[in-house]
Amino acid sequence: MNARLLALTVPLAAAALVAEARPARADLLSLRAEVHGGGATGAGVGGAQQDEAFHAGATGAAYGALLGVEIAFIDVWVDHHQFTDGDSLSTWTQFMTGLDLDFVRKSKKQAPAAAGEPAPPRKTTGYVEIGLALGFGVGTGRQVEPPLSNDEITDKGFLLEAKLGTGIAIGSVLSVGVSLPVSAGYFFKNQGFANDADTHYYGVQGALLLVVRGKILVK
Repeated sequence: MNARLLALTVPLAAAALVAEARPARADLLSLRAEVHGGGATGAGVGGAQQDEAFHAGATGAAYGALLGVEIAFIDVWVDHHQFTDGDSLSTWTQFMTGLDLDFVRKSKKQAPAAAGEPAPPRKTTGYVEIGLALGFGVGTGRQVEPPLSNDEITDKGFLLEAKLGTGIAIGSVLSVGVSLPVSAGYFFKNQGFANDADTHYYGVQGALLLVVRGKILVK
C-alpha cells in the first residue's frame, strides 16, 4: 500500500461516498466498540531514525479493537492493533480525540400501505464516516505482557489521523464495513532522552481494515 496512493485515494473515495449519504448525524452521547482485521503499512520520511521507523516494520496483517465515546461530533477513543508478517509481531496502541462525522444511509422511500396513510419510516441501511483526530501512541516490537511497562515500549509519538469508513447495518446496533485510516506523526525511540534529536523521526502509516462495529446511542 503506497503512501502516495493512500493520499490520493482518501479524498476521492470520501467524495464519492458522502455524495450518496444523508446529512451528518450528531449523537449527544454514544458509545462504540469495534473489532478490526486487515492489512497495514508505513514508512519513515525524515529524521535521524527514519530507517528504523516503527510502522515501516509493522507491515502485513493487522488486527485489533477500538473502544470509544462520542459527545456531539467529538470522539475520544483508544485502539490497539497487532501487526505480523508471519515471522515477527509488533503492537501499536493510540489514544485519540477529534472530530467525527457520521453520514447515515437510508432506504428509499416506500409508497404508503393504503391511500391516505403515511409512508412507513425509512430504515437505516448503513453509514459513511469521516474523521480527523490528534493523539499519542506507543509501540512495541513484541507481544505485550499486561500490564504494559515502559521497558516493553520501543517507540512513542504524536500523530494526526484522517479516517474514512463505510458500512452496512445488520441490526439496530451492529454494522459491518471497511475503514481506511491514514496518519502521519513525529515519533521517537524509547531510549535516551526525549530531547535527543538522534532518536527522533517522522513517519506515515495507513491501513485497510474490515470493521465490525457496535454503536449504542445513550442520549
